[in-house]
Amino acid sequence: MPYGALAQERLAQIAECSKDHIGVTRFPFTDEHRRANAQITNWMERAGLTVRMDSSATLIGRLEGPMGAKTLLLGSHQDSVRNGGRYDGIMGIALACLALEKLKDCEIELPFSVEVLAFADEEGARFPTALMGPRALAGTFDPETLAMQDRDGVSLSKALKSFGGAPDTIADQRRQPDDIIGYIETHIEQGPVLETHDLALGVVSGICGIERNEVIFRGETGHAGTVPMKGRKDALVAAARFIAEVSDRANTAETLRATVGALSIAPDVVNAIPNAATLTLEIRSEADKARLDFADQMRAIGNEIARASGTEFTMRCTYEQLAVQCAPPLIDALNIALEALGHPSFTLPSGATHDASAMADLCPIAMLFVRCTKGLSHHPDEFASAADMSAAINALAAALTQIRA
Repeated sequence: MPYGALAQERLAQIAECSKDHIGVTRFPFTDEHRRANAQITNWMERAGLTVRMDSSATLIGRLEGPMGAKTLLLGSHQDSVRNGGRYDGIMGIALACLALEKLKDCEIELPFSVEVLAFADEEGARFPTALMGPRALAGTFDPETLAMQDRDGVSLSKALKSFGGAPDTIADQRRQPDDIIGYIETHIEQGPVLETHDLALGVVSGICGIERNEVIFRGETGHAGTVPMKGRKDALVAAARFIAEVSDRANTAETLRATVGALSIAPDVVNAIPNAATLTLEIRSEADKARLDFADQMRAIGNEIARASGTEFTMRCTYEQLAVQCAPPLIDALNIALEALGHPSFTLPSGATHDASAMADLCPIAMLFVRCTKGLSHHPDEFASAADMSAAINALAAALTQIRA
């Protein structure tokens, strides 16, 4: 069976490891996760890998290279959001295993060791934290998160331990950077760029930095029928002008995305002028300076709107994640592989966070994006074709032969 068709078959089978039948719902440290690990173990063993699970429940398949050789890491995450698709995360594990299976079938030996990593929890869909597996390997895991609980009151520590992990020894999983060549993650794009350009594959240039801000406009309430329009201090009107400015200005900036995703007003009744409007402003960019500059620009515009409308304005950053750049040598290896296989080299940023963003604290990283239909992700209709996955398997296998320790 062609490798792309085999990938499609495997992903259909593992999609059955789901809490329900609306797309895929697979949370970490559950029976669905355990059944998925059994299938992933089979994938790894068919590629000639020796399989184990570490303290943070990362399933690791290792192909031993020459004595003393460094290790290249491949992988992604096995978990899904609630009612997600069958490709996000898990496809990267399946394709990594098949790329190594292809090299094995072709009797090609690599001059380094390779490990395929199936991380337990990237999505943060069960516990209010994420990226535990890569953070454990990078030595950046915060042990205080082990006390966090899911909706049923089960702590992360208890869930991990019941699954066979070892919460008390997660710190021991830290890898030595000098032993690692890098980490390559294959993932569906989760966006429409590749489809728009009619391309099966793209090489990621970097993972966008993210910041989230709480924005508040405060005005003065009054009766909707008795307070004249002129002189009103309407917080919602001020917020609406701010939101329009966010959209208009982000549309002229090629390097960033800005989104107002939540809005609440008070007193929130039909016949009263809003005296408070609270909203979120999320800004993402591959360039941290562009992101910070946009935030400063919107802060200045918010103050200007507030002065003109007689309202008060505050903008407070509540979350920040710095951008991560992919490593040029790994990007080059992927692009050389694409061109050798007849695909144009094409780079694009990742607006979403991935395991690779945490792995960047350990080693150089790279990502290979695979086209997904209509850019859908975190959705039951998420889809990548067998032909595109076959192209990714071939490209990943070819790239591995380009890399030197």
